[in-house]
Amino acid sequence: MNLKSERRGIHVDQSELLCKKGCGYYGNPAWQGFCSKCWREEYHKARQKQIQEDWELAERLQREEEEAYASSQSTQGAQSLTFSKFEEKKTNEKTRKVTTVKKFFTASSRTGAKKVAQEKIVKQGQLGRERNADNILRDLKEIFTPSWELASPTEVLAGKLKAEIQEAKAPSPSINRQASIETDRVSKEFYEFLKTYHKPGQDIYKQCKLFLDTMNHKRDLSIEEQSECAQDFYQNVAEKLQTRWKVPPEKVEKAMDQIEKYIMTRQYKYVFCPETTDDEKKDLAVQKRIRALHWVTPQMLCVPVNEEIPEVSDMVVKAITDIIEMDSKRVPRDKLACITKCSKHIFNAIKITKNEPASADDFLPTLIYIVLKGNPPRLQSNIQYITRFCNPSRLMTGEDGYYFTNLCCAVAFIEKLDAQSLNLSQEDFDRFMTGQTSPKKQESDSFSPDVCLGVKQMYKNLDLLSQLNERQERIVNEAKKLEKDLIDWTEGITKEVQDIVEKYPLEIKPKSQALAAIDSENVENDKLPPPLQPQVYAG
Repeated sequence: MNLKSERRGIHVDQSELLCKKGCGYYGNPAWQGFCSKCWREEYHKARQKQIQEDWELAERLQREEEEAYASSQSTQGAQSLTFSKFEEKKTNEKTRKVTTVKKFFTASSRTGAKKVAQEKIVKQGQLGRERNADNILRDLKEIFTPSWELASPTEVLAGKLKAEIQEAKAPSPSINRQASIETDRVSKEFYEFLKTYHKPGQDIYKQCKLFLDTMNHKRDLSIEEQSECAQDFYQNVAEKLQTRWKVPPEKVEKAMDQIEKYIMTRQYKYVFCPETTDDEKKDLAVQKRIRALHWVTPQMLCVPVNEEIPEVSDMVVKAITDIIEMDSKRVPRDKLACITKCSKHIFNAIKITKNEPASADDFLPTLIYIVLKGNPPRLQSNIQYITRFCNPSRLMTGEDGYYFTNLCCAVAFIEKLDAQSLNLSQEDFDRFMTGQTSPKKQESDSFSPDVCLGVKQMYKNLDLLSQLNERQERIVNEAKKLEKDLIDWTEGITKEVQDIVEKYPLEIKPKSQALAAIDSENVENDKLPPPLQPQVYAG
């Protein structure tokens, strides 16, 4: 294989990792190539445009309904002059009958109350059409009211009570108890951390509690809207820490990490892989795709890692462990930390193999290989969770943002991997994907003398198993061929016998009489010579 052609399918220019708007921050495929800041700006522009269009539509509908209602009132006015007396008489007669019947079964006071209630219902029905357009505008206002700051205390309290009722009705298995223990531990750590901030710490705690209560009340929102609320909250708290409370930048970052940990530990079970999204479907698709690509070798990806070196092999194992461990974390920052540790192990493995610092062109193919070899659980759900609820400053800059962006690129490459990316023919790629064959293993004779005997023996055993597999396939094919020949031979013999039977049919003759003795009823016995008599000779 040509080294240049191999790299051509995997190489990603570092400029492609940056925001396509040119702000200098790292972009993300989940944000259509924008960074968090630019994506929020584009999202707000599209949202404001949609809100404006909805308001215009609601106003137009209100005007049309008012015109239709005024027209119907003018038409009904002329008709009511003719039929008013008839309708009034009919209504009075019906009311009188109903009232008379109710007097036999209910008290007079209840009758009066029900009559008043009925009159109110009639009046409300008359005003219903007039208020229909107003209801549309009010509903739109409730739908598009931004975030957590505009929630009223009554709504917050109602949401809190509702959440407490749901938690009281919910079962409490061991996993919930473990989550509760972790939540308590994080809460204690958060309280101790806020004590060092004095007055700002109290305000931060109040803001966090208000946000959590509001999120509990806004559970019916889509996951994108909940993510928008979380991002707004991060931004507002960070601005208050810097401007109002004059907190140094290094302390602001620590405070935001603790706030994210405190909030997302409680919100994890509600916002990670929710049922309203297709995250689980994407997880299954990626897992199935990675399993189908189990045959991809490091040579195909041009991975500059030699796993025969014990230290390199240990680094690869640690990298796979870190990327798998990401799913067990609940806080986005902790998940990012797993990705960062995995990436650092990859860089160390490349450095040991090449005896020189690794480059970005070496890192991405190796990361793809680690993902293929590890097949991390719920990979897409974890990526989406980090994208939606992580502190945006971590994803836009720093090593965490760089490694996370490369992981997104690796997953996107795996989803679109084809024969050209691996420098294979389409026929070989299809055969590998369907499992009809597998790439040839490295011959044991090509190893250097320094390679340990265990590795050589392993490849010998693999070659032997491959040969046995080929022999078994040949035996099975020959057996099937022999079976087919036997069936054909049997059918041919049967056909020949049928032809002979048809050509020479079998005739069954009646049973003949039994033959008599030779001398019985022989009329010519007299003509026969006498039988020989034994003669005795005296010696």
